[in-house]
Amino acid sequence: MVEKAWPGHLRRWAGAAALAVTLTVSACGSDGGASSGSYGFPQAAQDEKAKITVWVDADRAGAVDAFKKANPAVQLEAVTYDGSANGSNSFRTKMQLFDRAGSGWPDVVFSSQNNDAAWASQQSNGKQAFAAVLNQGLVAKETLDQFTAGALNPCTVDGKVYCLRNDLAQVVLWHNKALLDQFGYTLPATWEDYQALGEKVAREHPGYIVGAAGDSFTPEIFLWSSKCQANGITGPKTVTVNTGTPECKRAASMLDTLIKNGTVPTVSVFAPEFVKNYANKVLLMPGPAWYAGAIFNNPQSLNVPKGQLGAAAPLAWKGDEPVTGNVGGGTWFVSSHSKNLKAAQKFVEFVTTADDYQVNVAPGYPAYAPAADKWIKKQESGGYYATDLQALIKAGTQIWSGWGSGIFSQEAIWAKTVTPGIVGGKSLVSLLPEWQTAIKNQAQVDGYTVK
Repeated sequence: MVEKAWPGHLRRWAGAAALAVTLTVSACGSDGGASSGSYGFPQAAQDEKAKITVWVDADRAGAVDAFKKANPAVQLEAVTYDGSANGSNSFRTKMQLFDRAGSGWPDVVFSSQNNDAAWASQQSNGKQAFAAVLNQGLVAKETLDQFTAGALNPCTVDGKVYCLRNDLAQVVLWHNKALLDQFGYTLPATWEDYQALGEKVAREHPGYIVGAAGDSFTPEIFLWSSKCQANGITGPKTVTVNTGTPECKRAASMLDTLIKNGTVPTVSVFAPEFVKNYANKVLLMPGPAWYAGAIFNNPQSLNVPKGQLGAAAPLAWKGDEPVTGNVGGGTWFVSSHSKNLKAAQKFVEFVTTADDYQVNVAPGYPAYAPAADKWIKKQESGGYYATDLQALIKAGTQIWSGWGSGIFSQEAIWAKTVTPGIVGGKSLVSLLPEWQTAIKNQAQVDGYTVK
């Protein structure tokens, strides 16, 4: 999801209709003092007065504050960590340390990644799986059913739900309507139109840009939206990786053209250099829902003035139905080791469903549908946007399911393998085989059979 970013980037990773990972989970061994509970996993002895420890990234501090204000009787200690941003894998690494120690697990963890259920639902070295099962009584079915269709797919393993989504990160076409009108340009409806406009902008208005390709989540914006078969999780431990398909090559070729002419710079949207060079010069920007608050309507970033920013539907390749990638969308986990499951459950339900946070405070598009509807209305009523935000609602149902949520981090692979190449002047098309090899190698390290 992100985070350098907000709603989950924030990183990276999520999307409303991402493919659920199907894993076979063996029965969990019990920890000392644990008993077979009624929620589908062994439970520690419960103490409803026990303090809970919640791990969050800096951008989720508002969620903790909102919960404390609404629930002053619940004892809670918040610990800030990086949220596993940019594929750091810190969540998993730290839980493995606690597994070896046999203690120390937090009660609730926020992650900016969408692939954590793939490992958190499984035993580690014979130890009980970290993530508590949520859909066998711990969280009410009526609550789970009200999340946007597909939102909980990355949290679902073998029919069991192991996390709740904080926000969705569907990609839309952000654009500066005022600049489009000033230059006399028509909003593109296809990726082919998008490339043609980028070439025209390079000729007629050099210095203006139509996107960015300097972040580790670049493939989720452009390659995923082209149905590139780079991350097809097809079974419990199988993945299909083929970056040589026409779908991969068309997106890579388009980016090569626009990178070369300067309209899609290979600079991170979070870099000071990006703000310095491109403030007031972003004409178009395919990107996730959370770009609105993290990039555009942010005094520390592009700070686009009121009445200029619009959101349009995801682009389609000619002859195809439009699909979108998923760039984050944070996840909340309850620990199966918690000694106060009632308080932990209360916290994760509040921060994912309550208006006090999701509507009034959260910067990203809520995964919980009733909150999302209210969030959209609130954003539109503020008068900031130049268009309505209905594109976000539609895009939430258009995330391509052929890009799965495996254990390994695509962001980390891209950042290590591809980003240095394109920054150094290599074409993305020429790097596709190297990217495929890197994905294959990492998947095999994590126990996947690669097709």
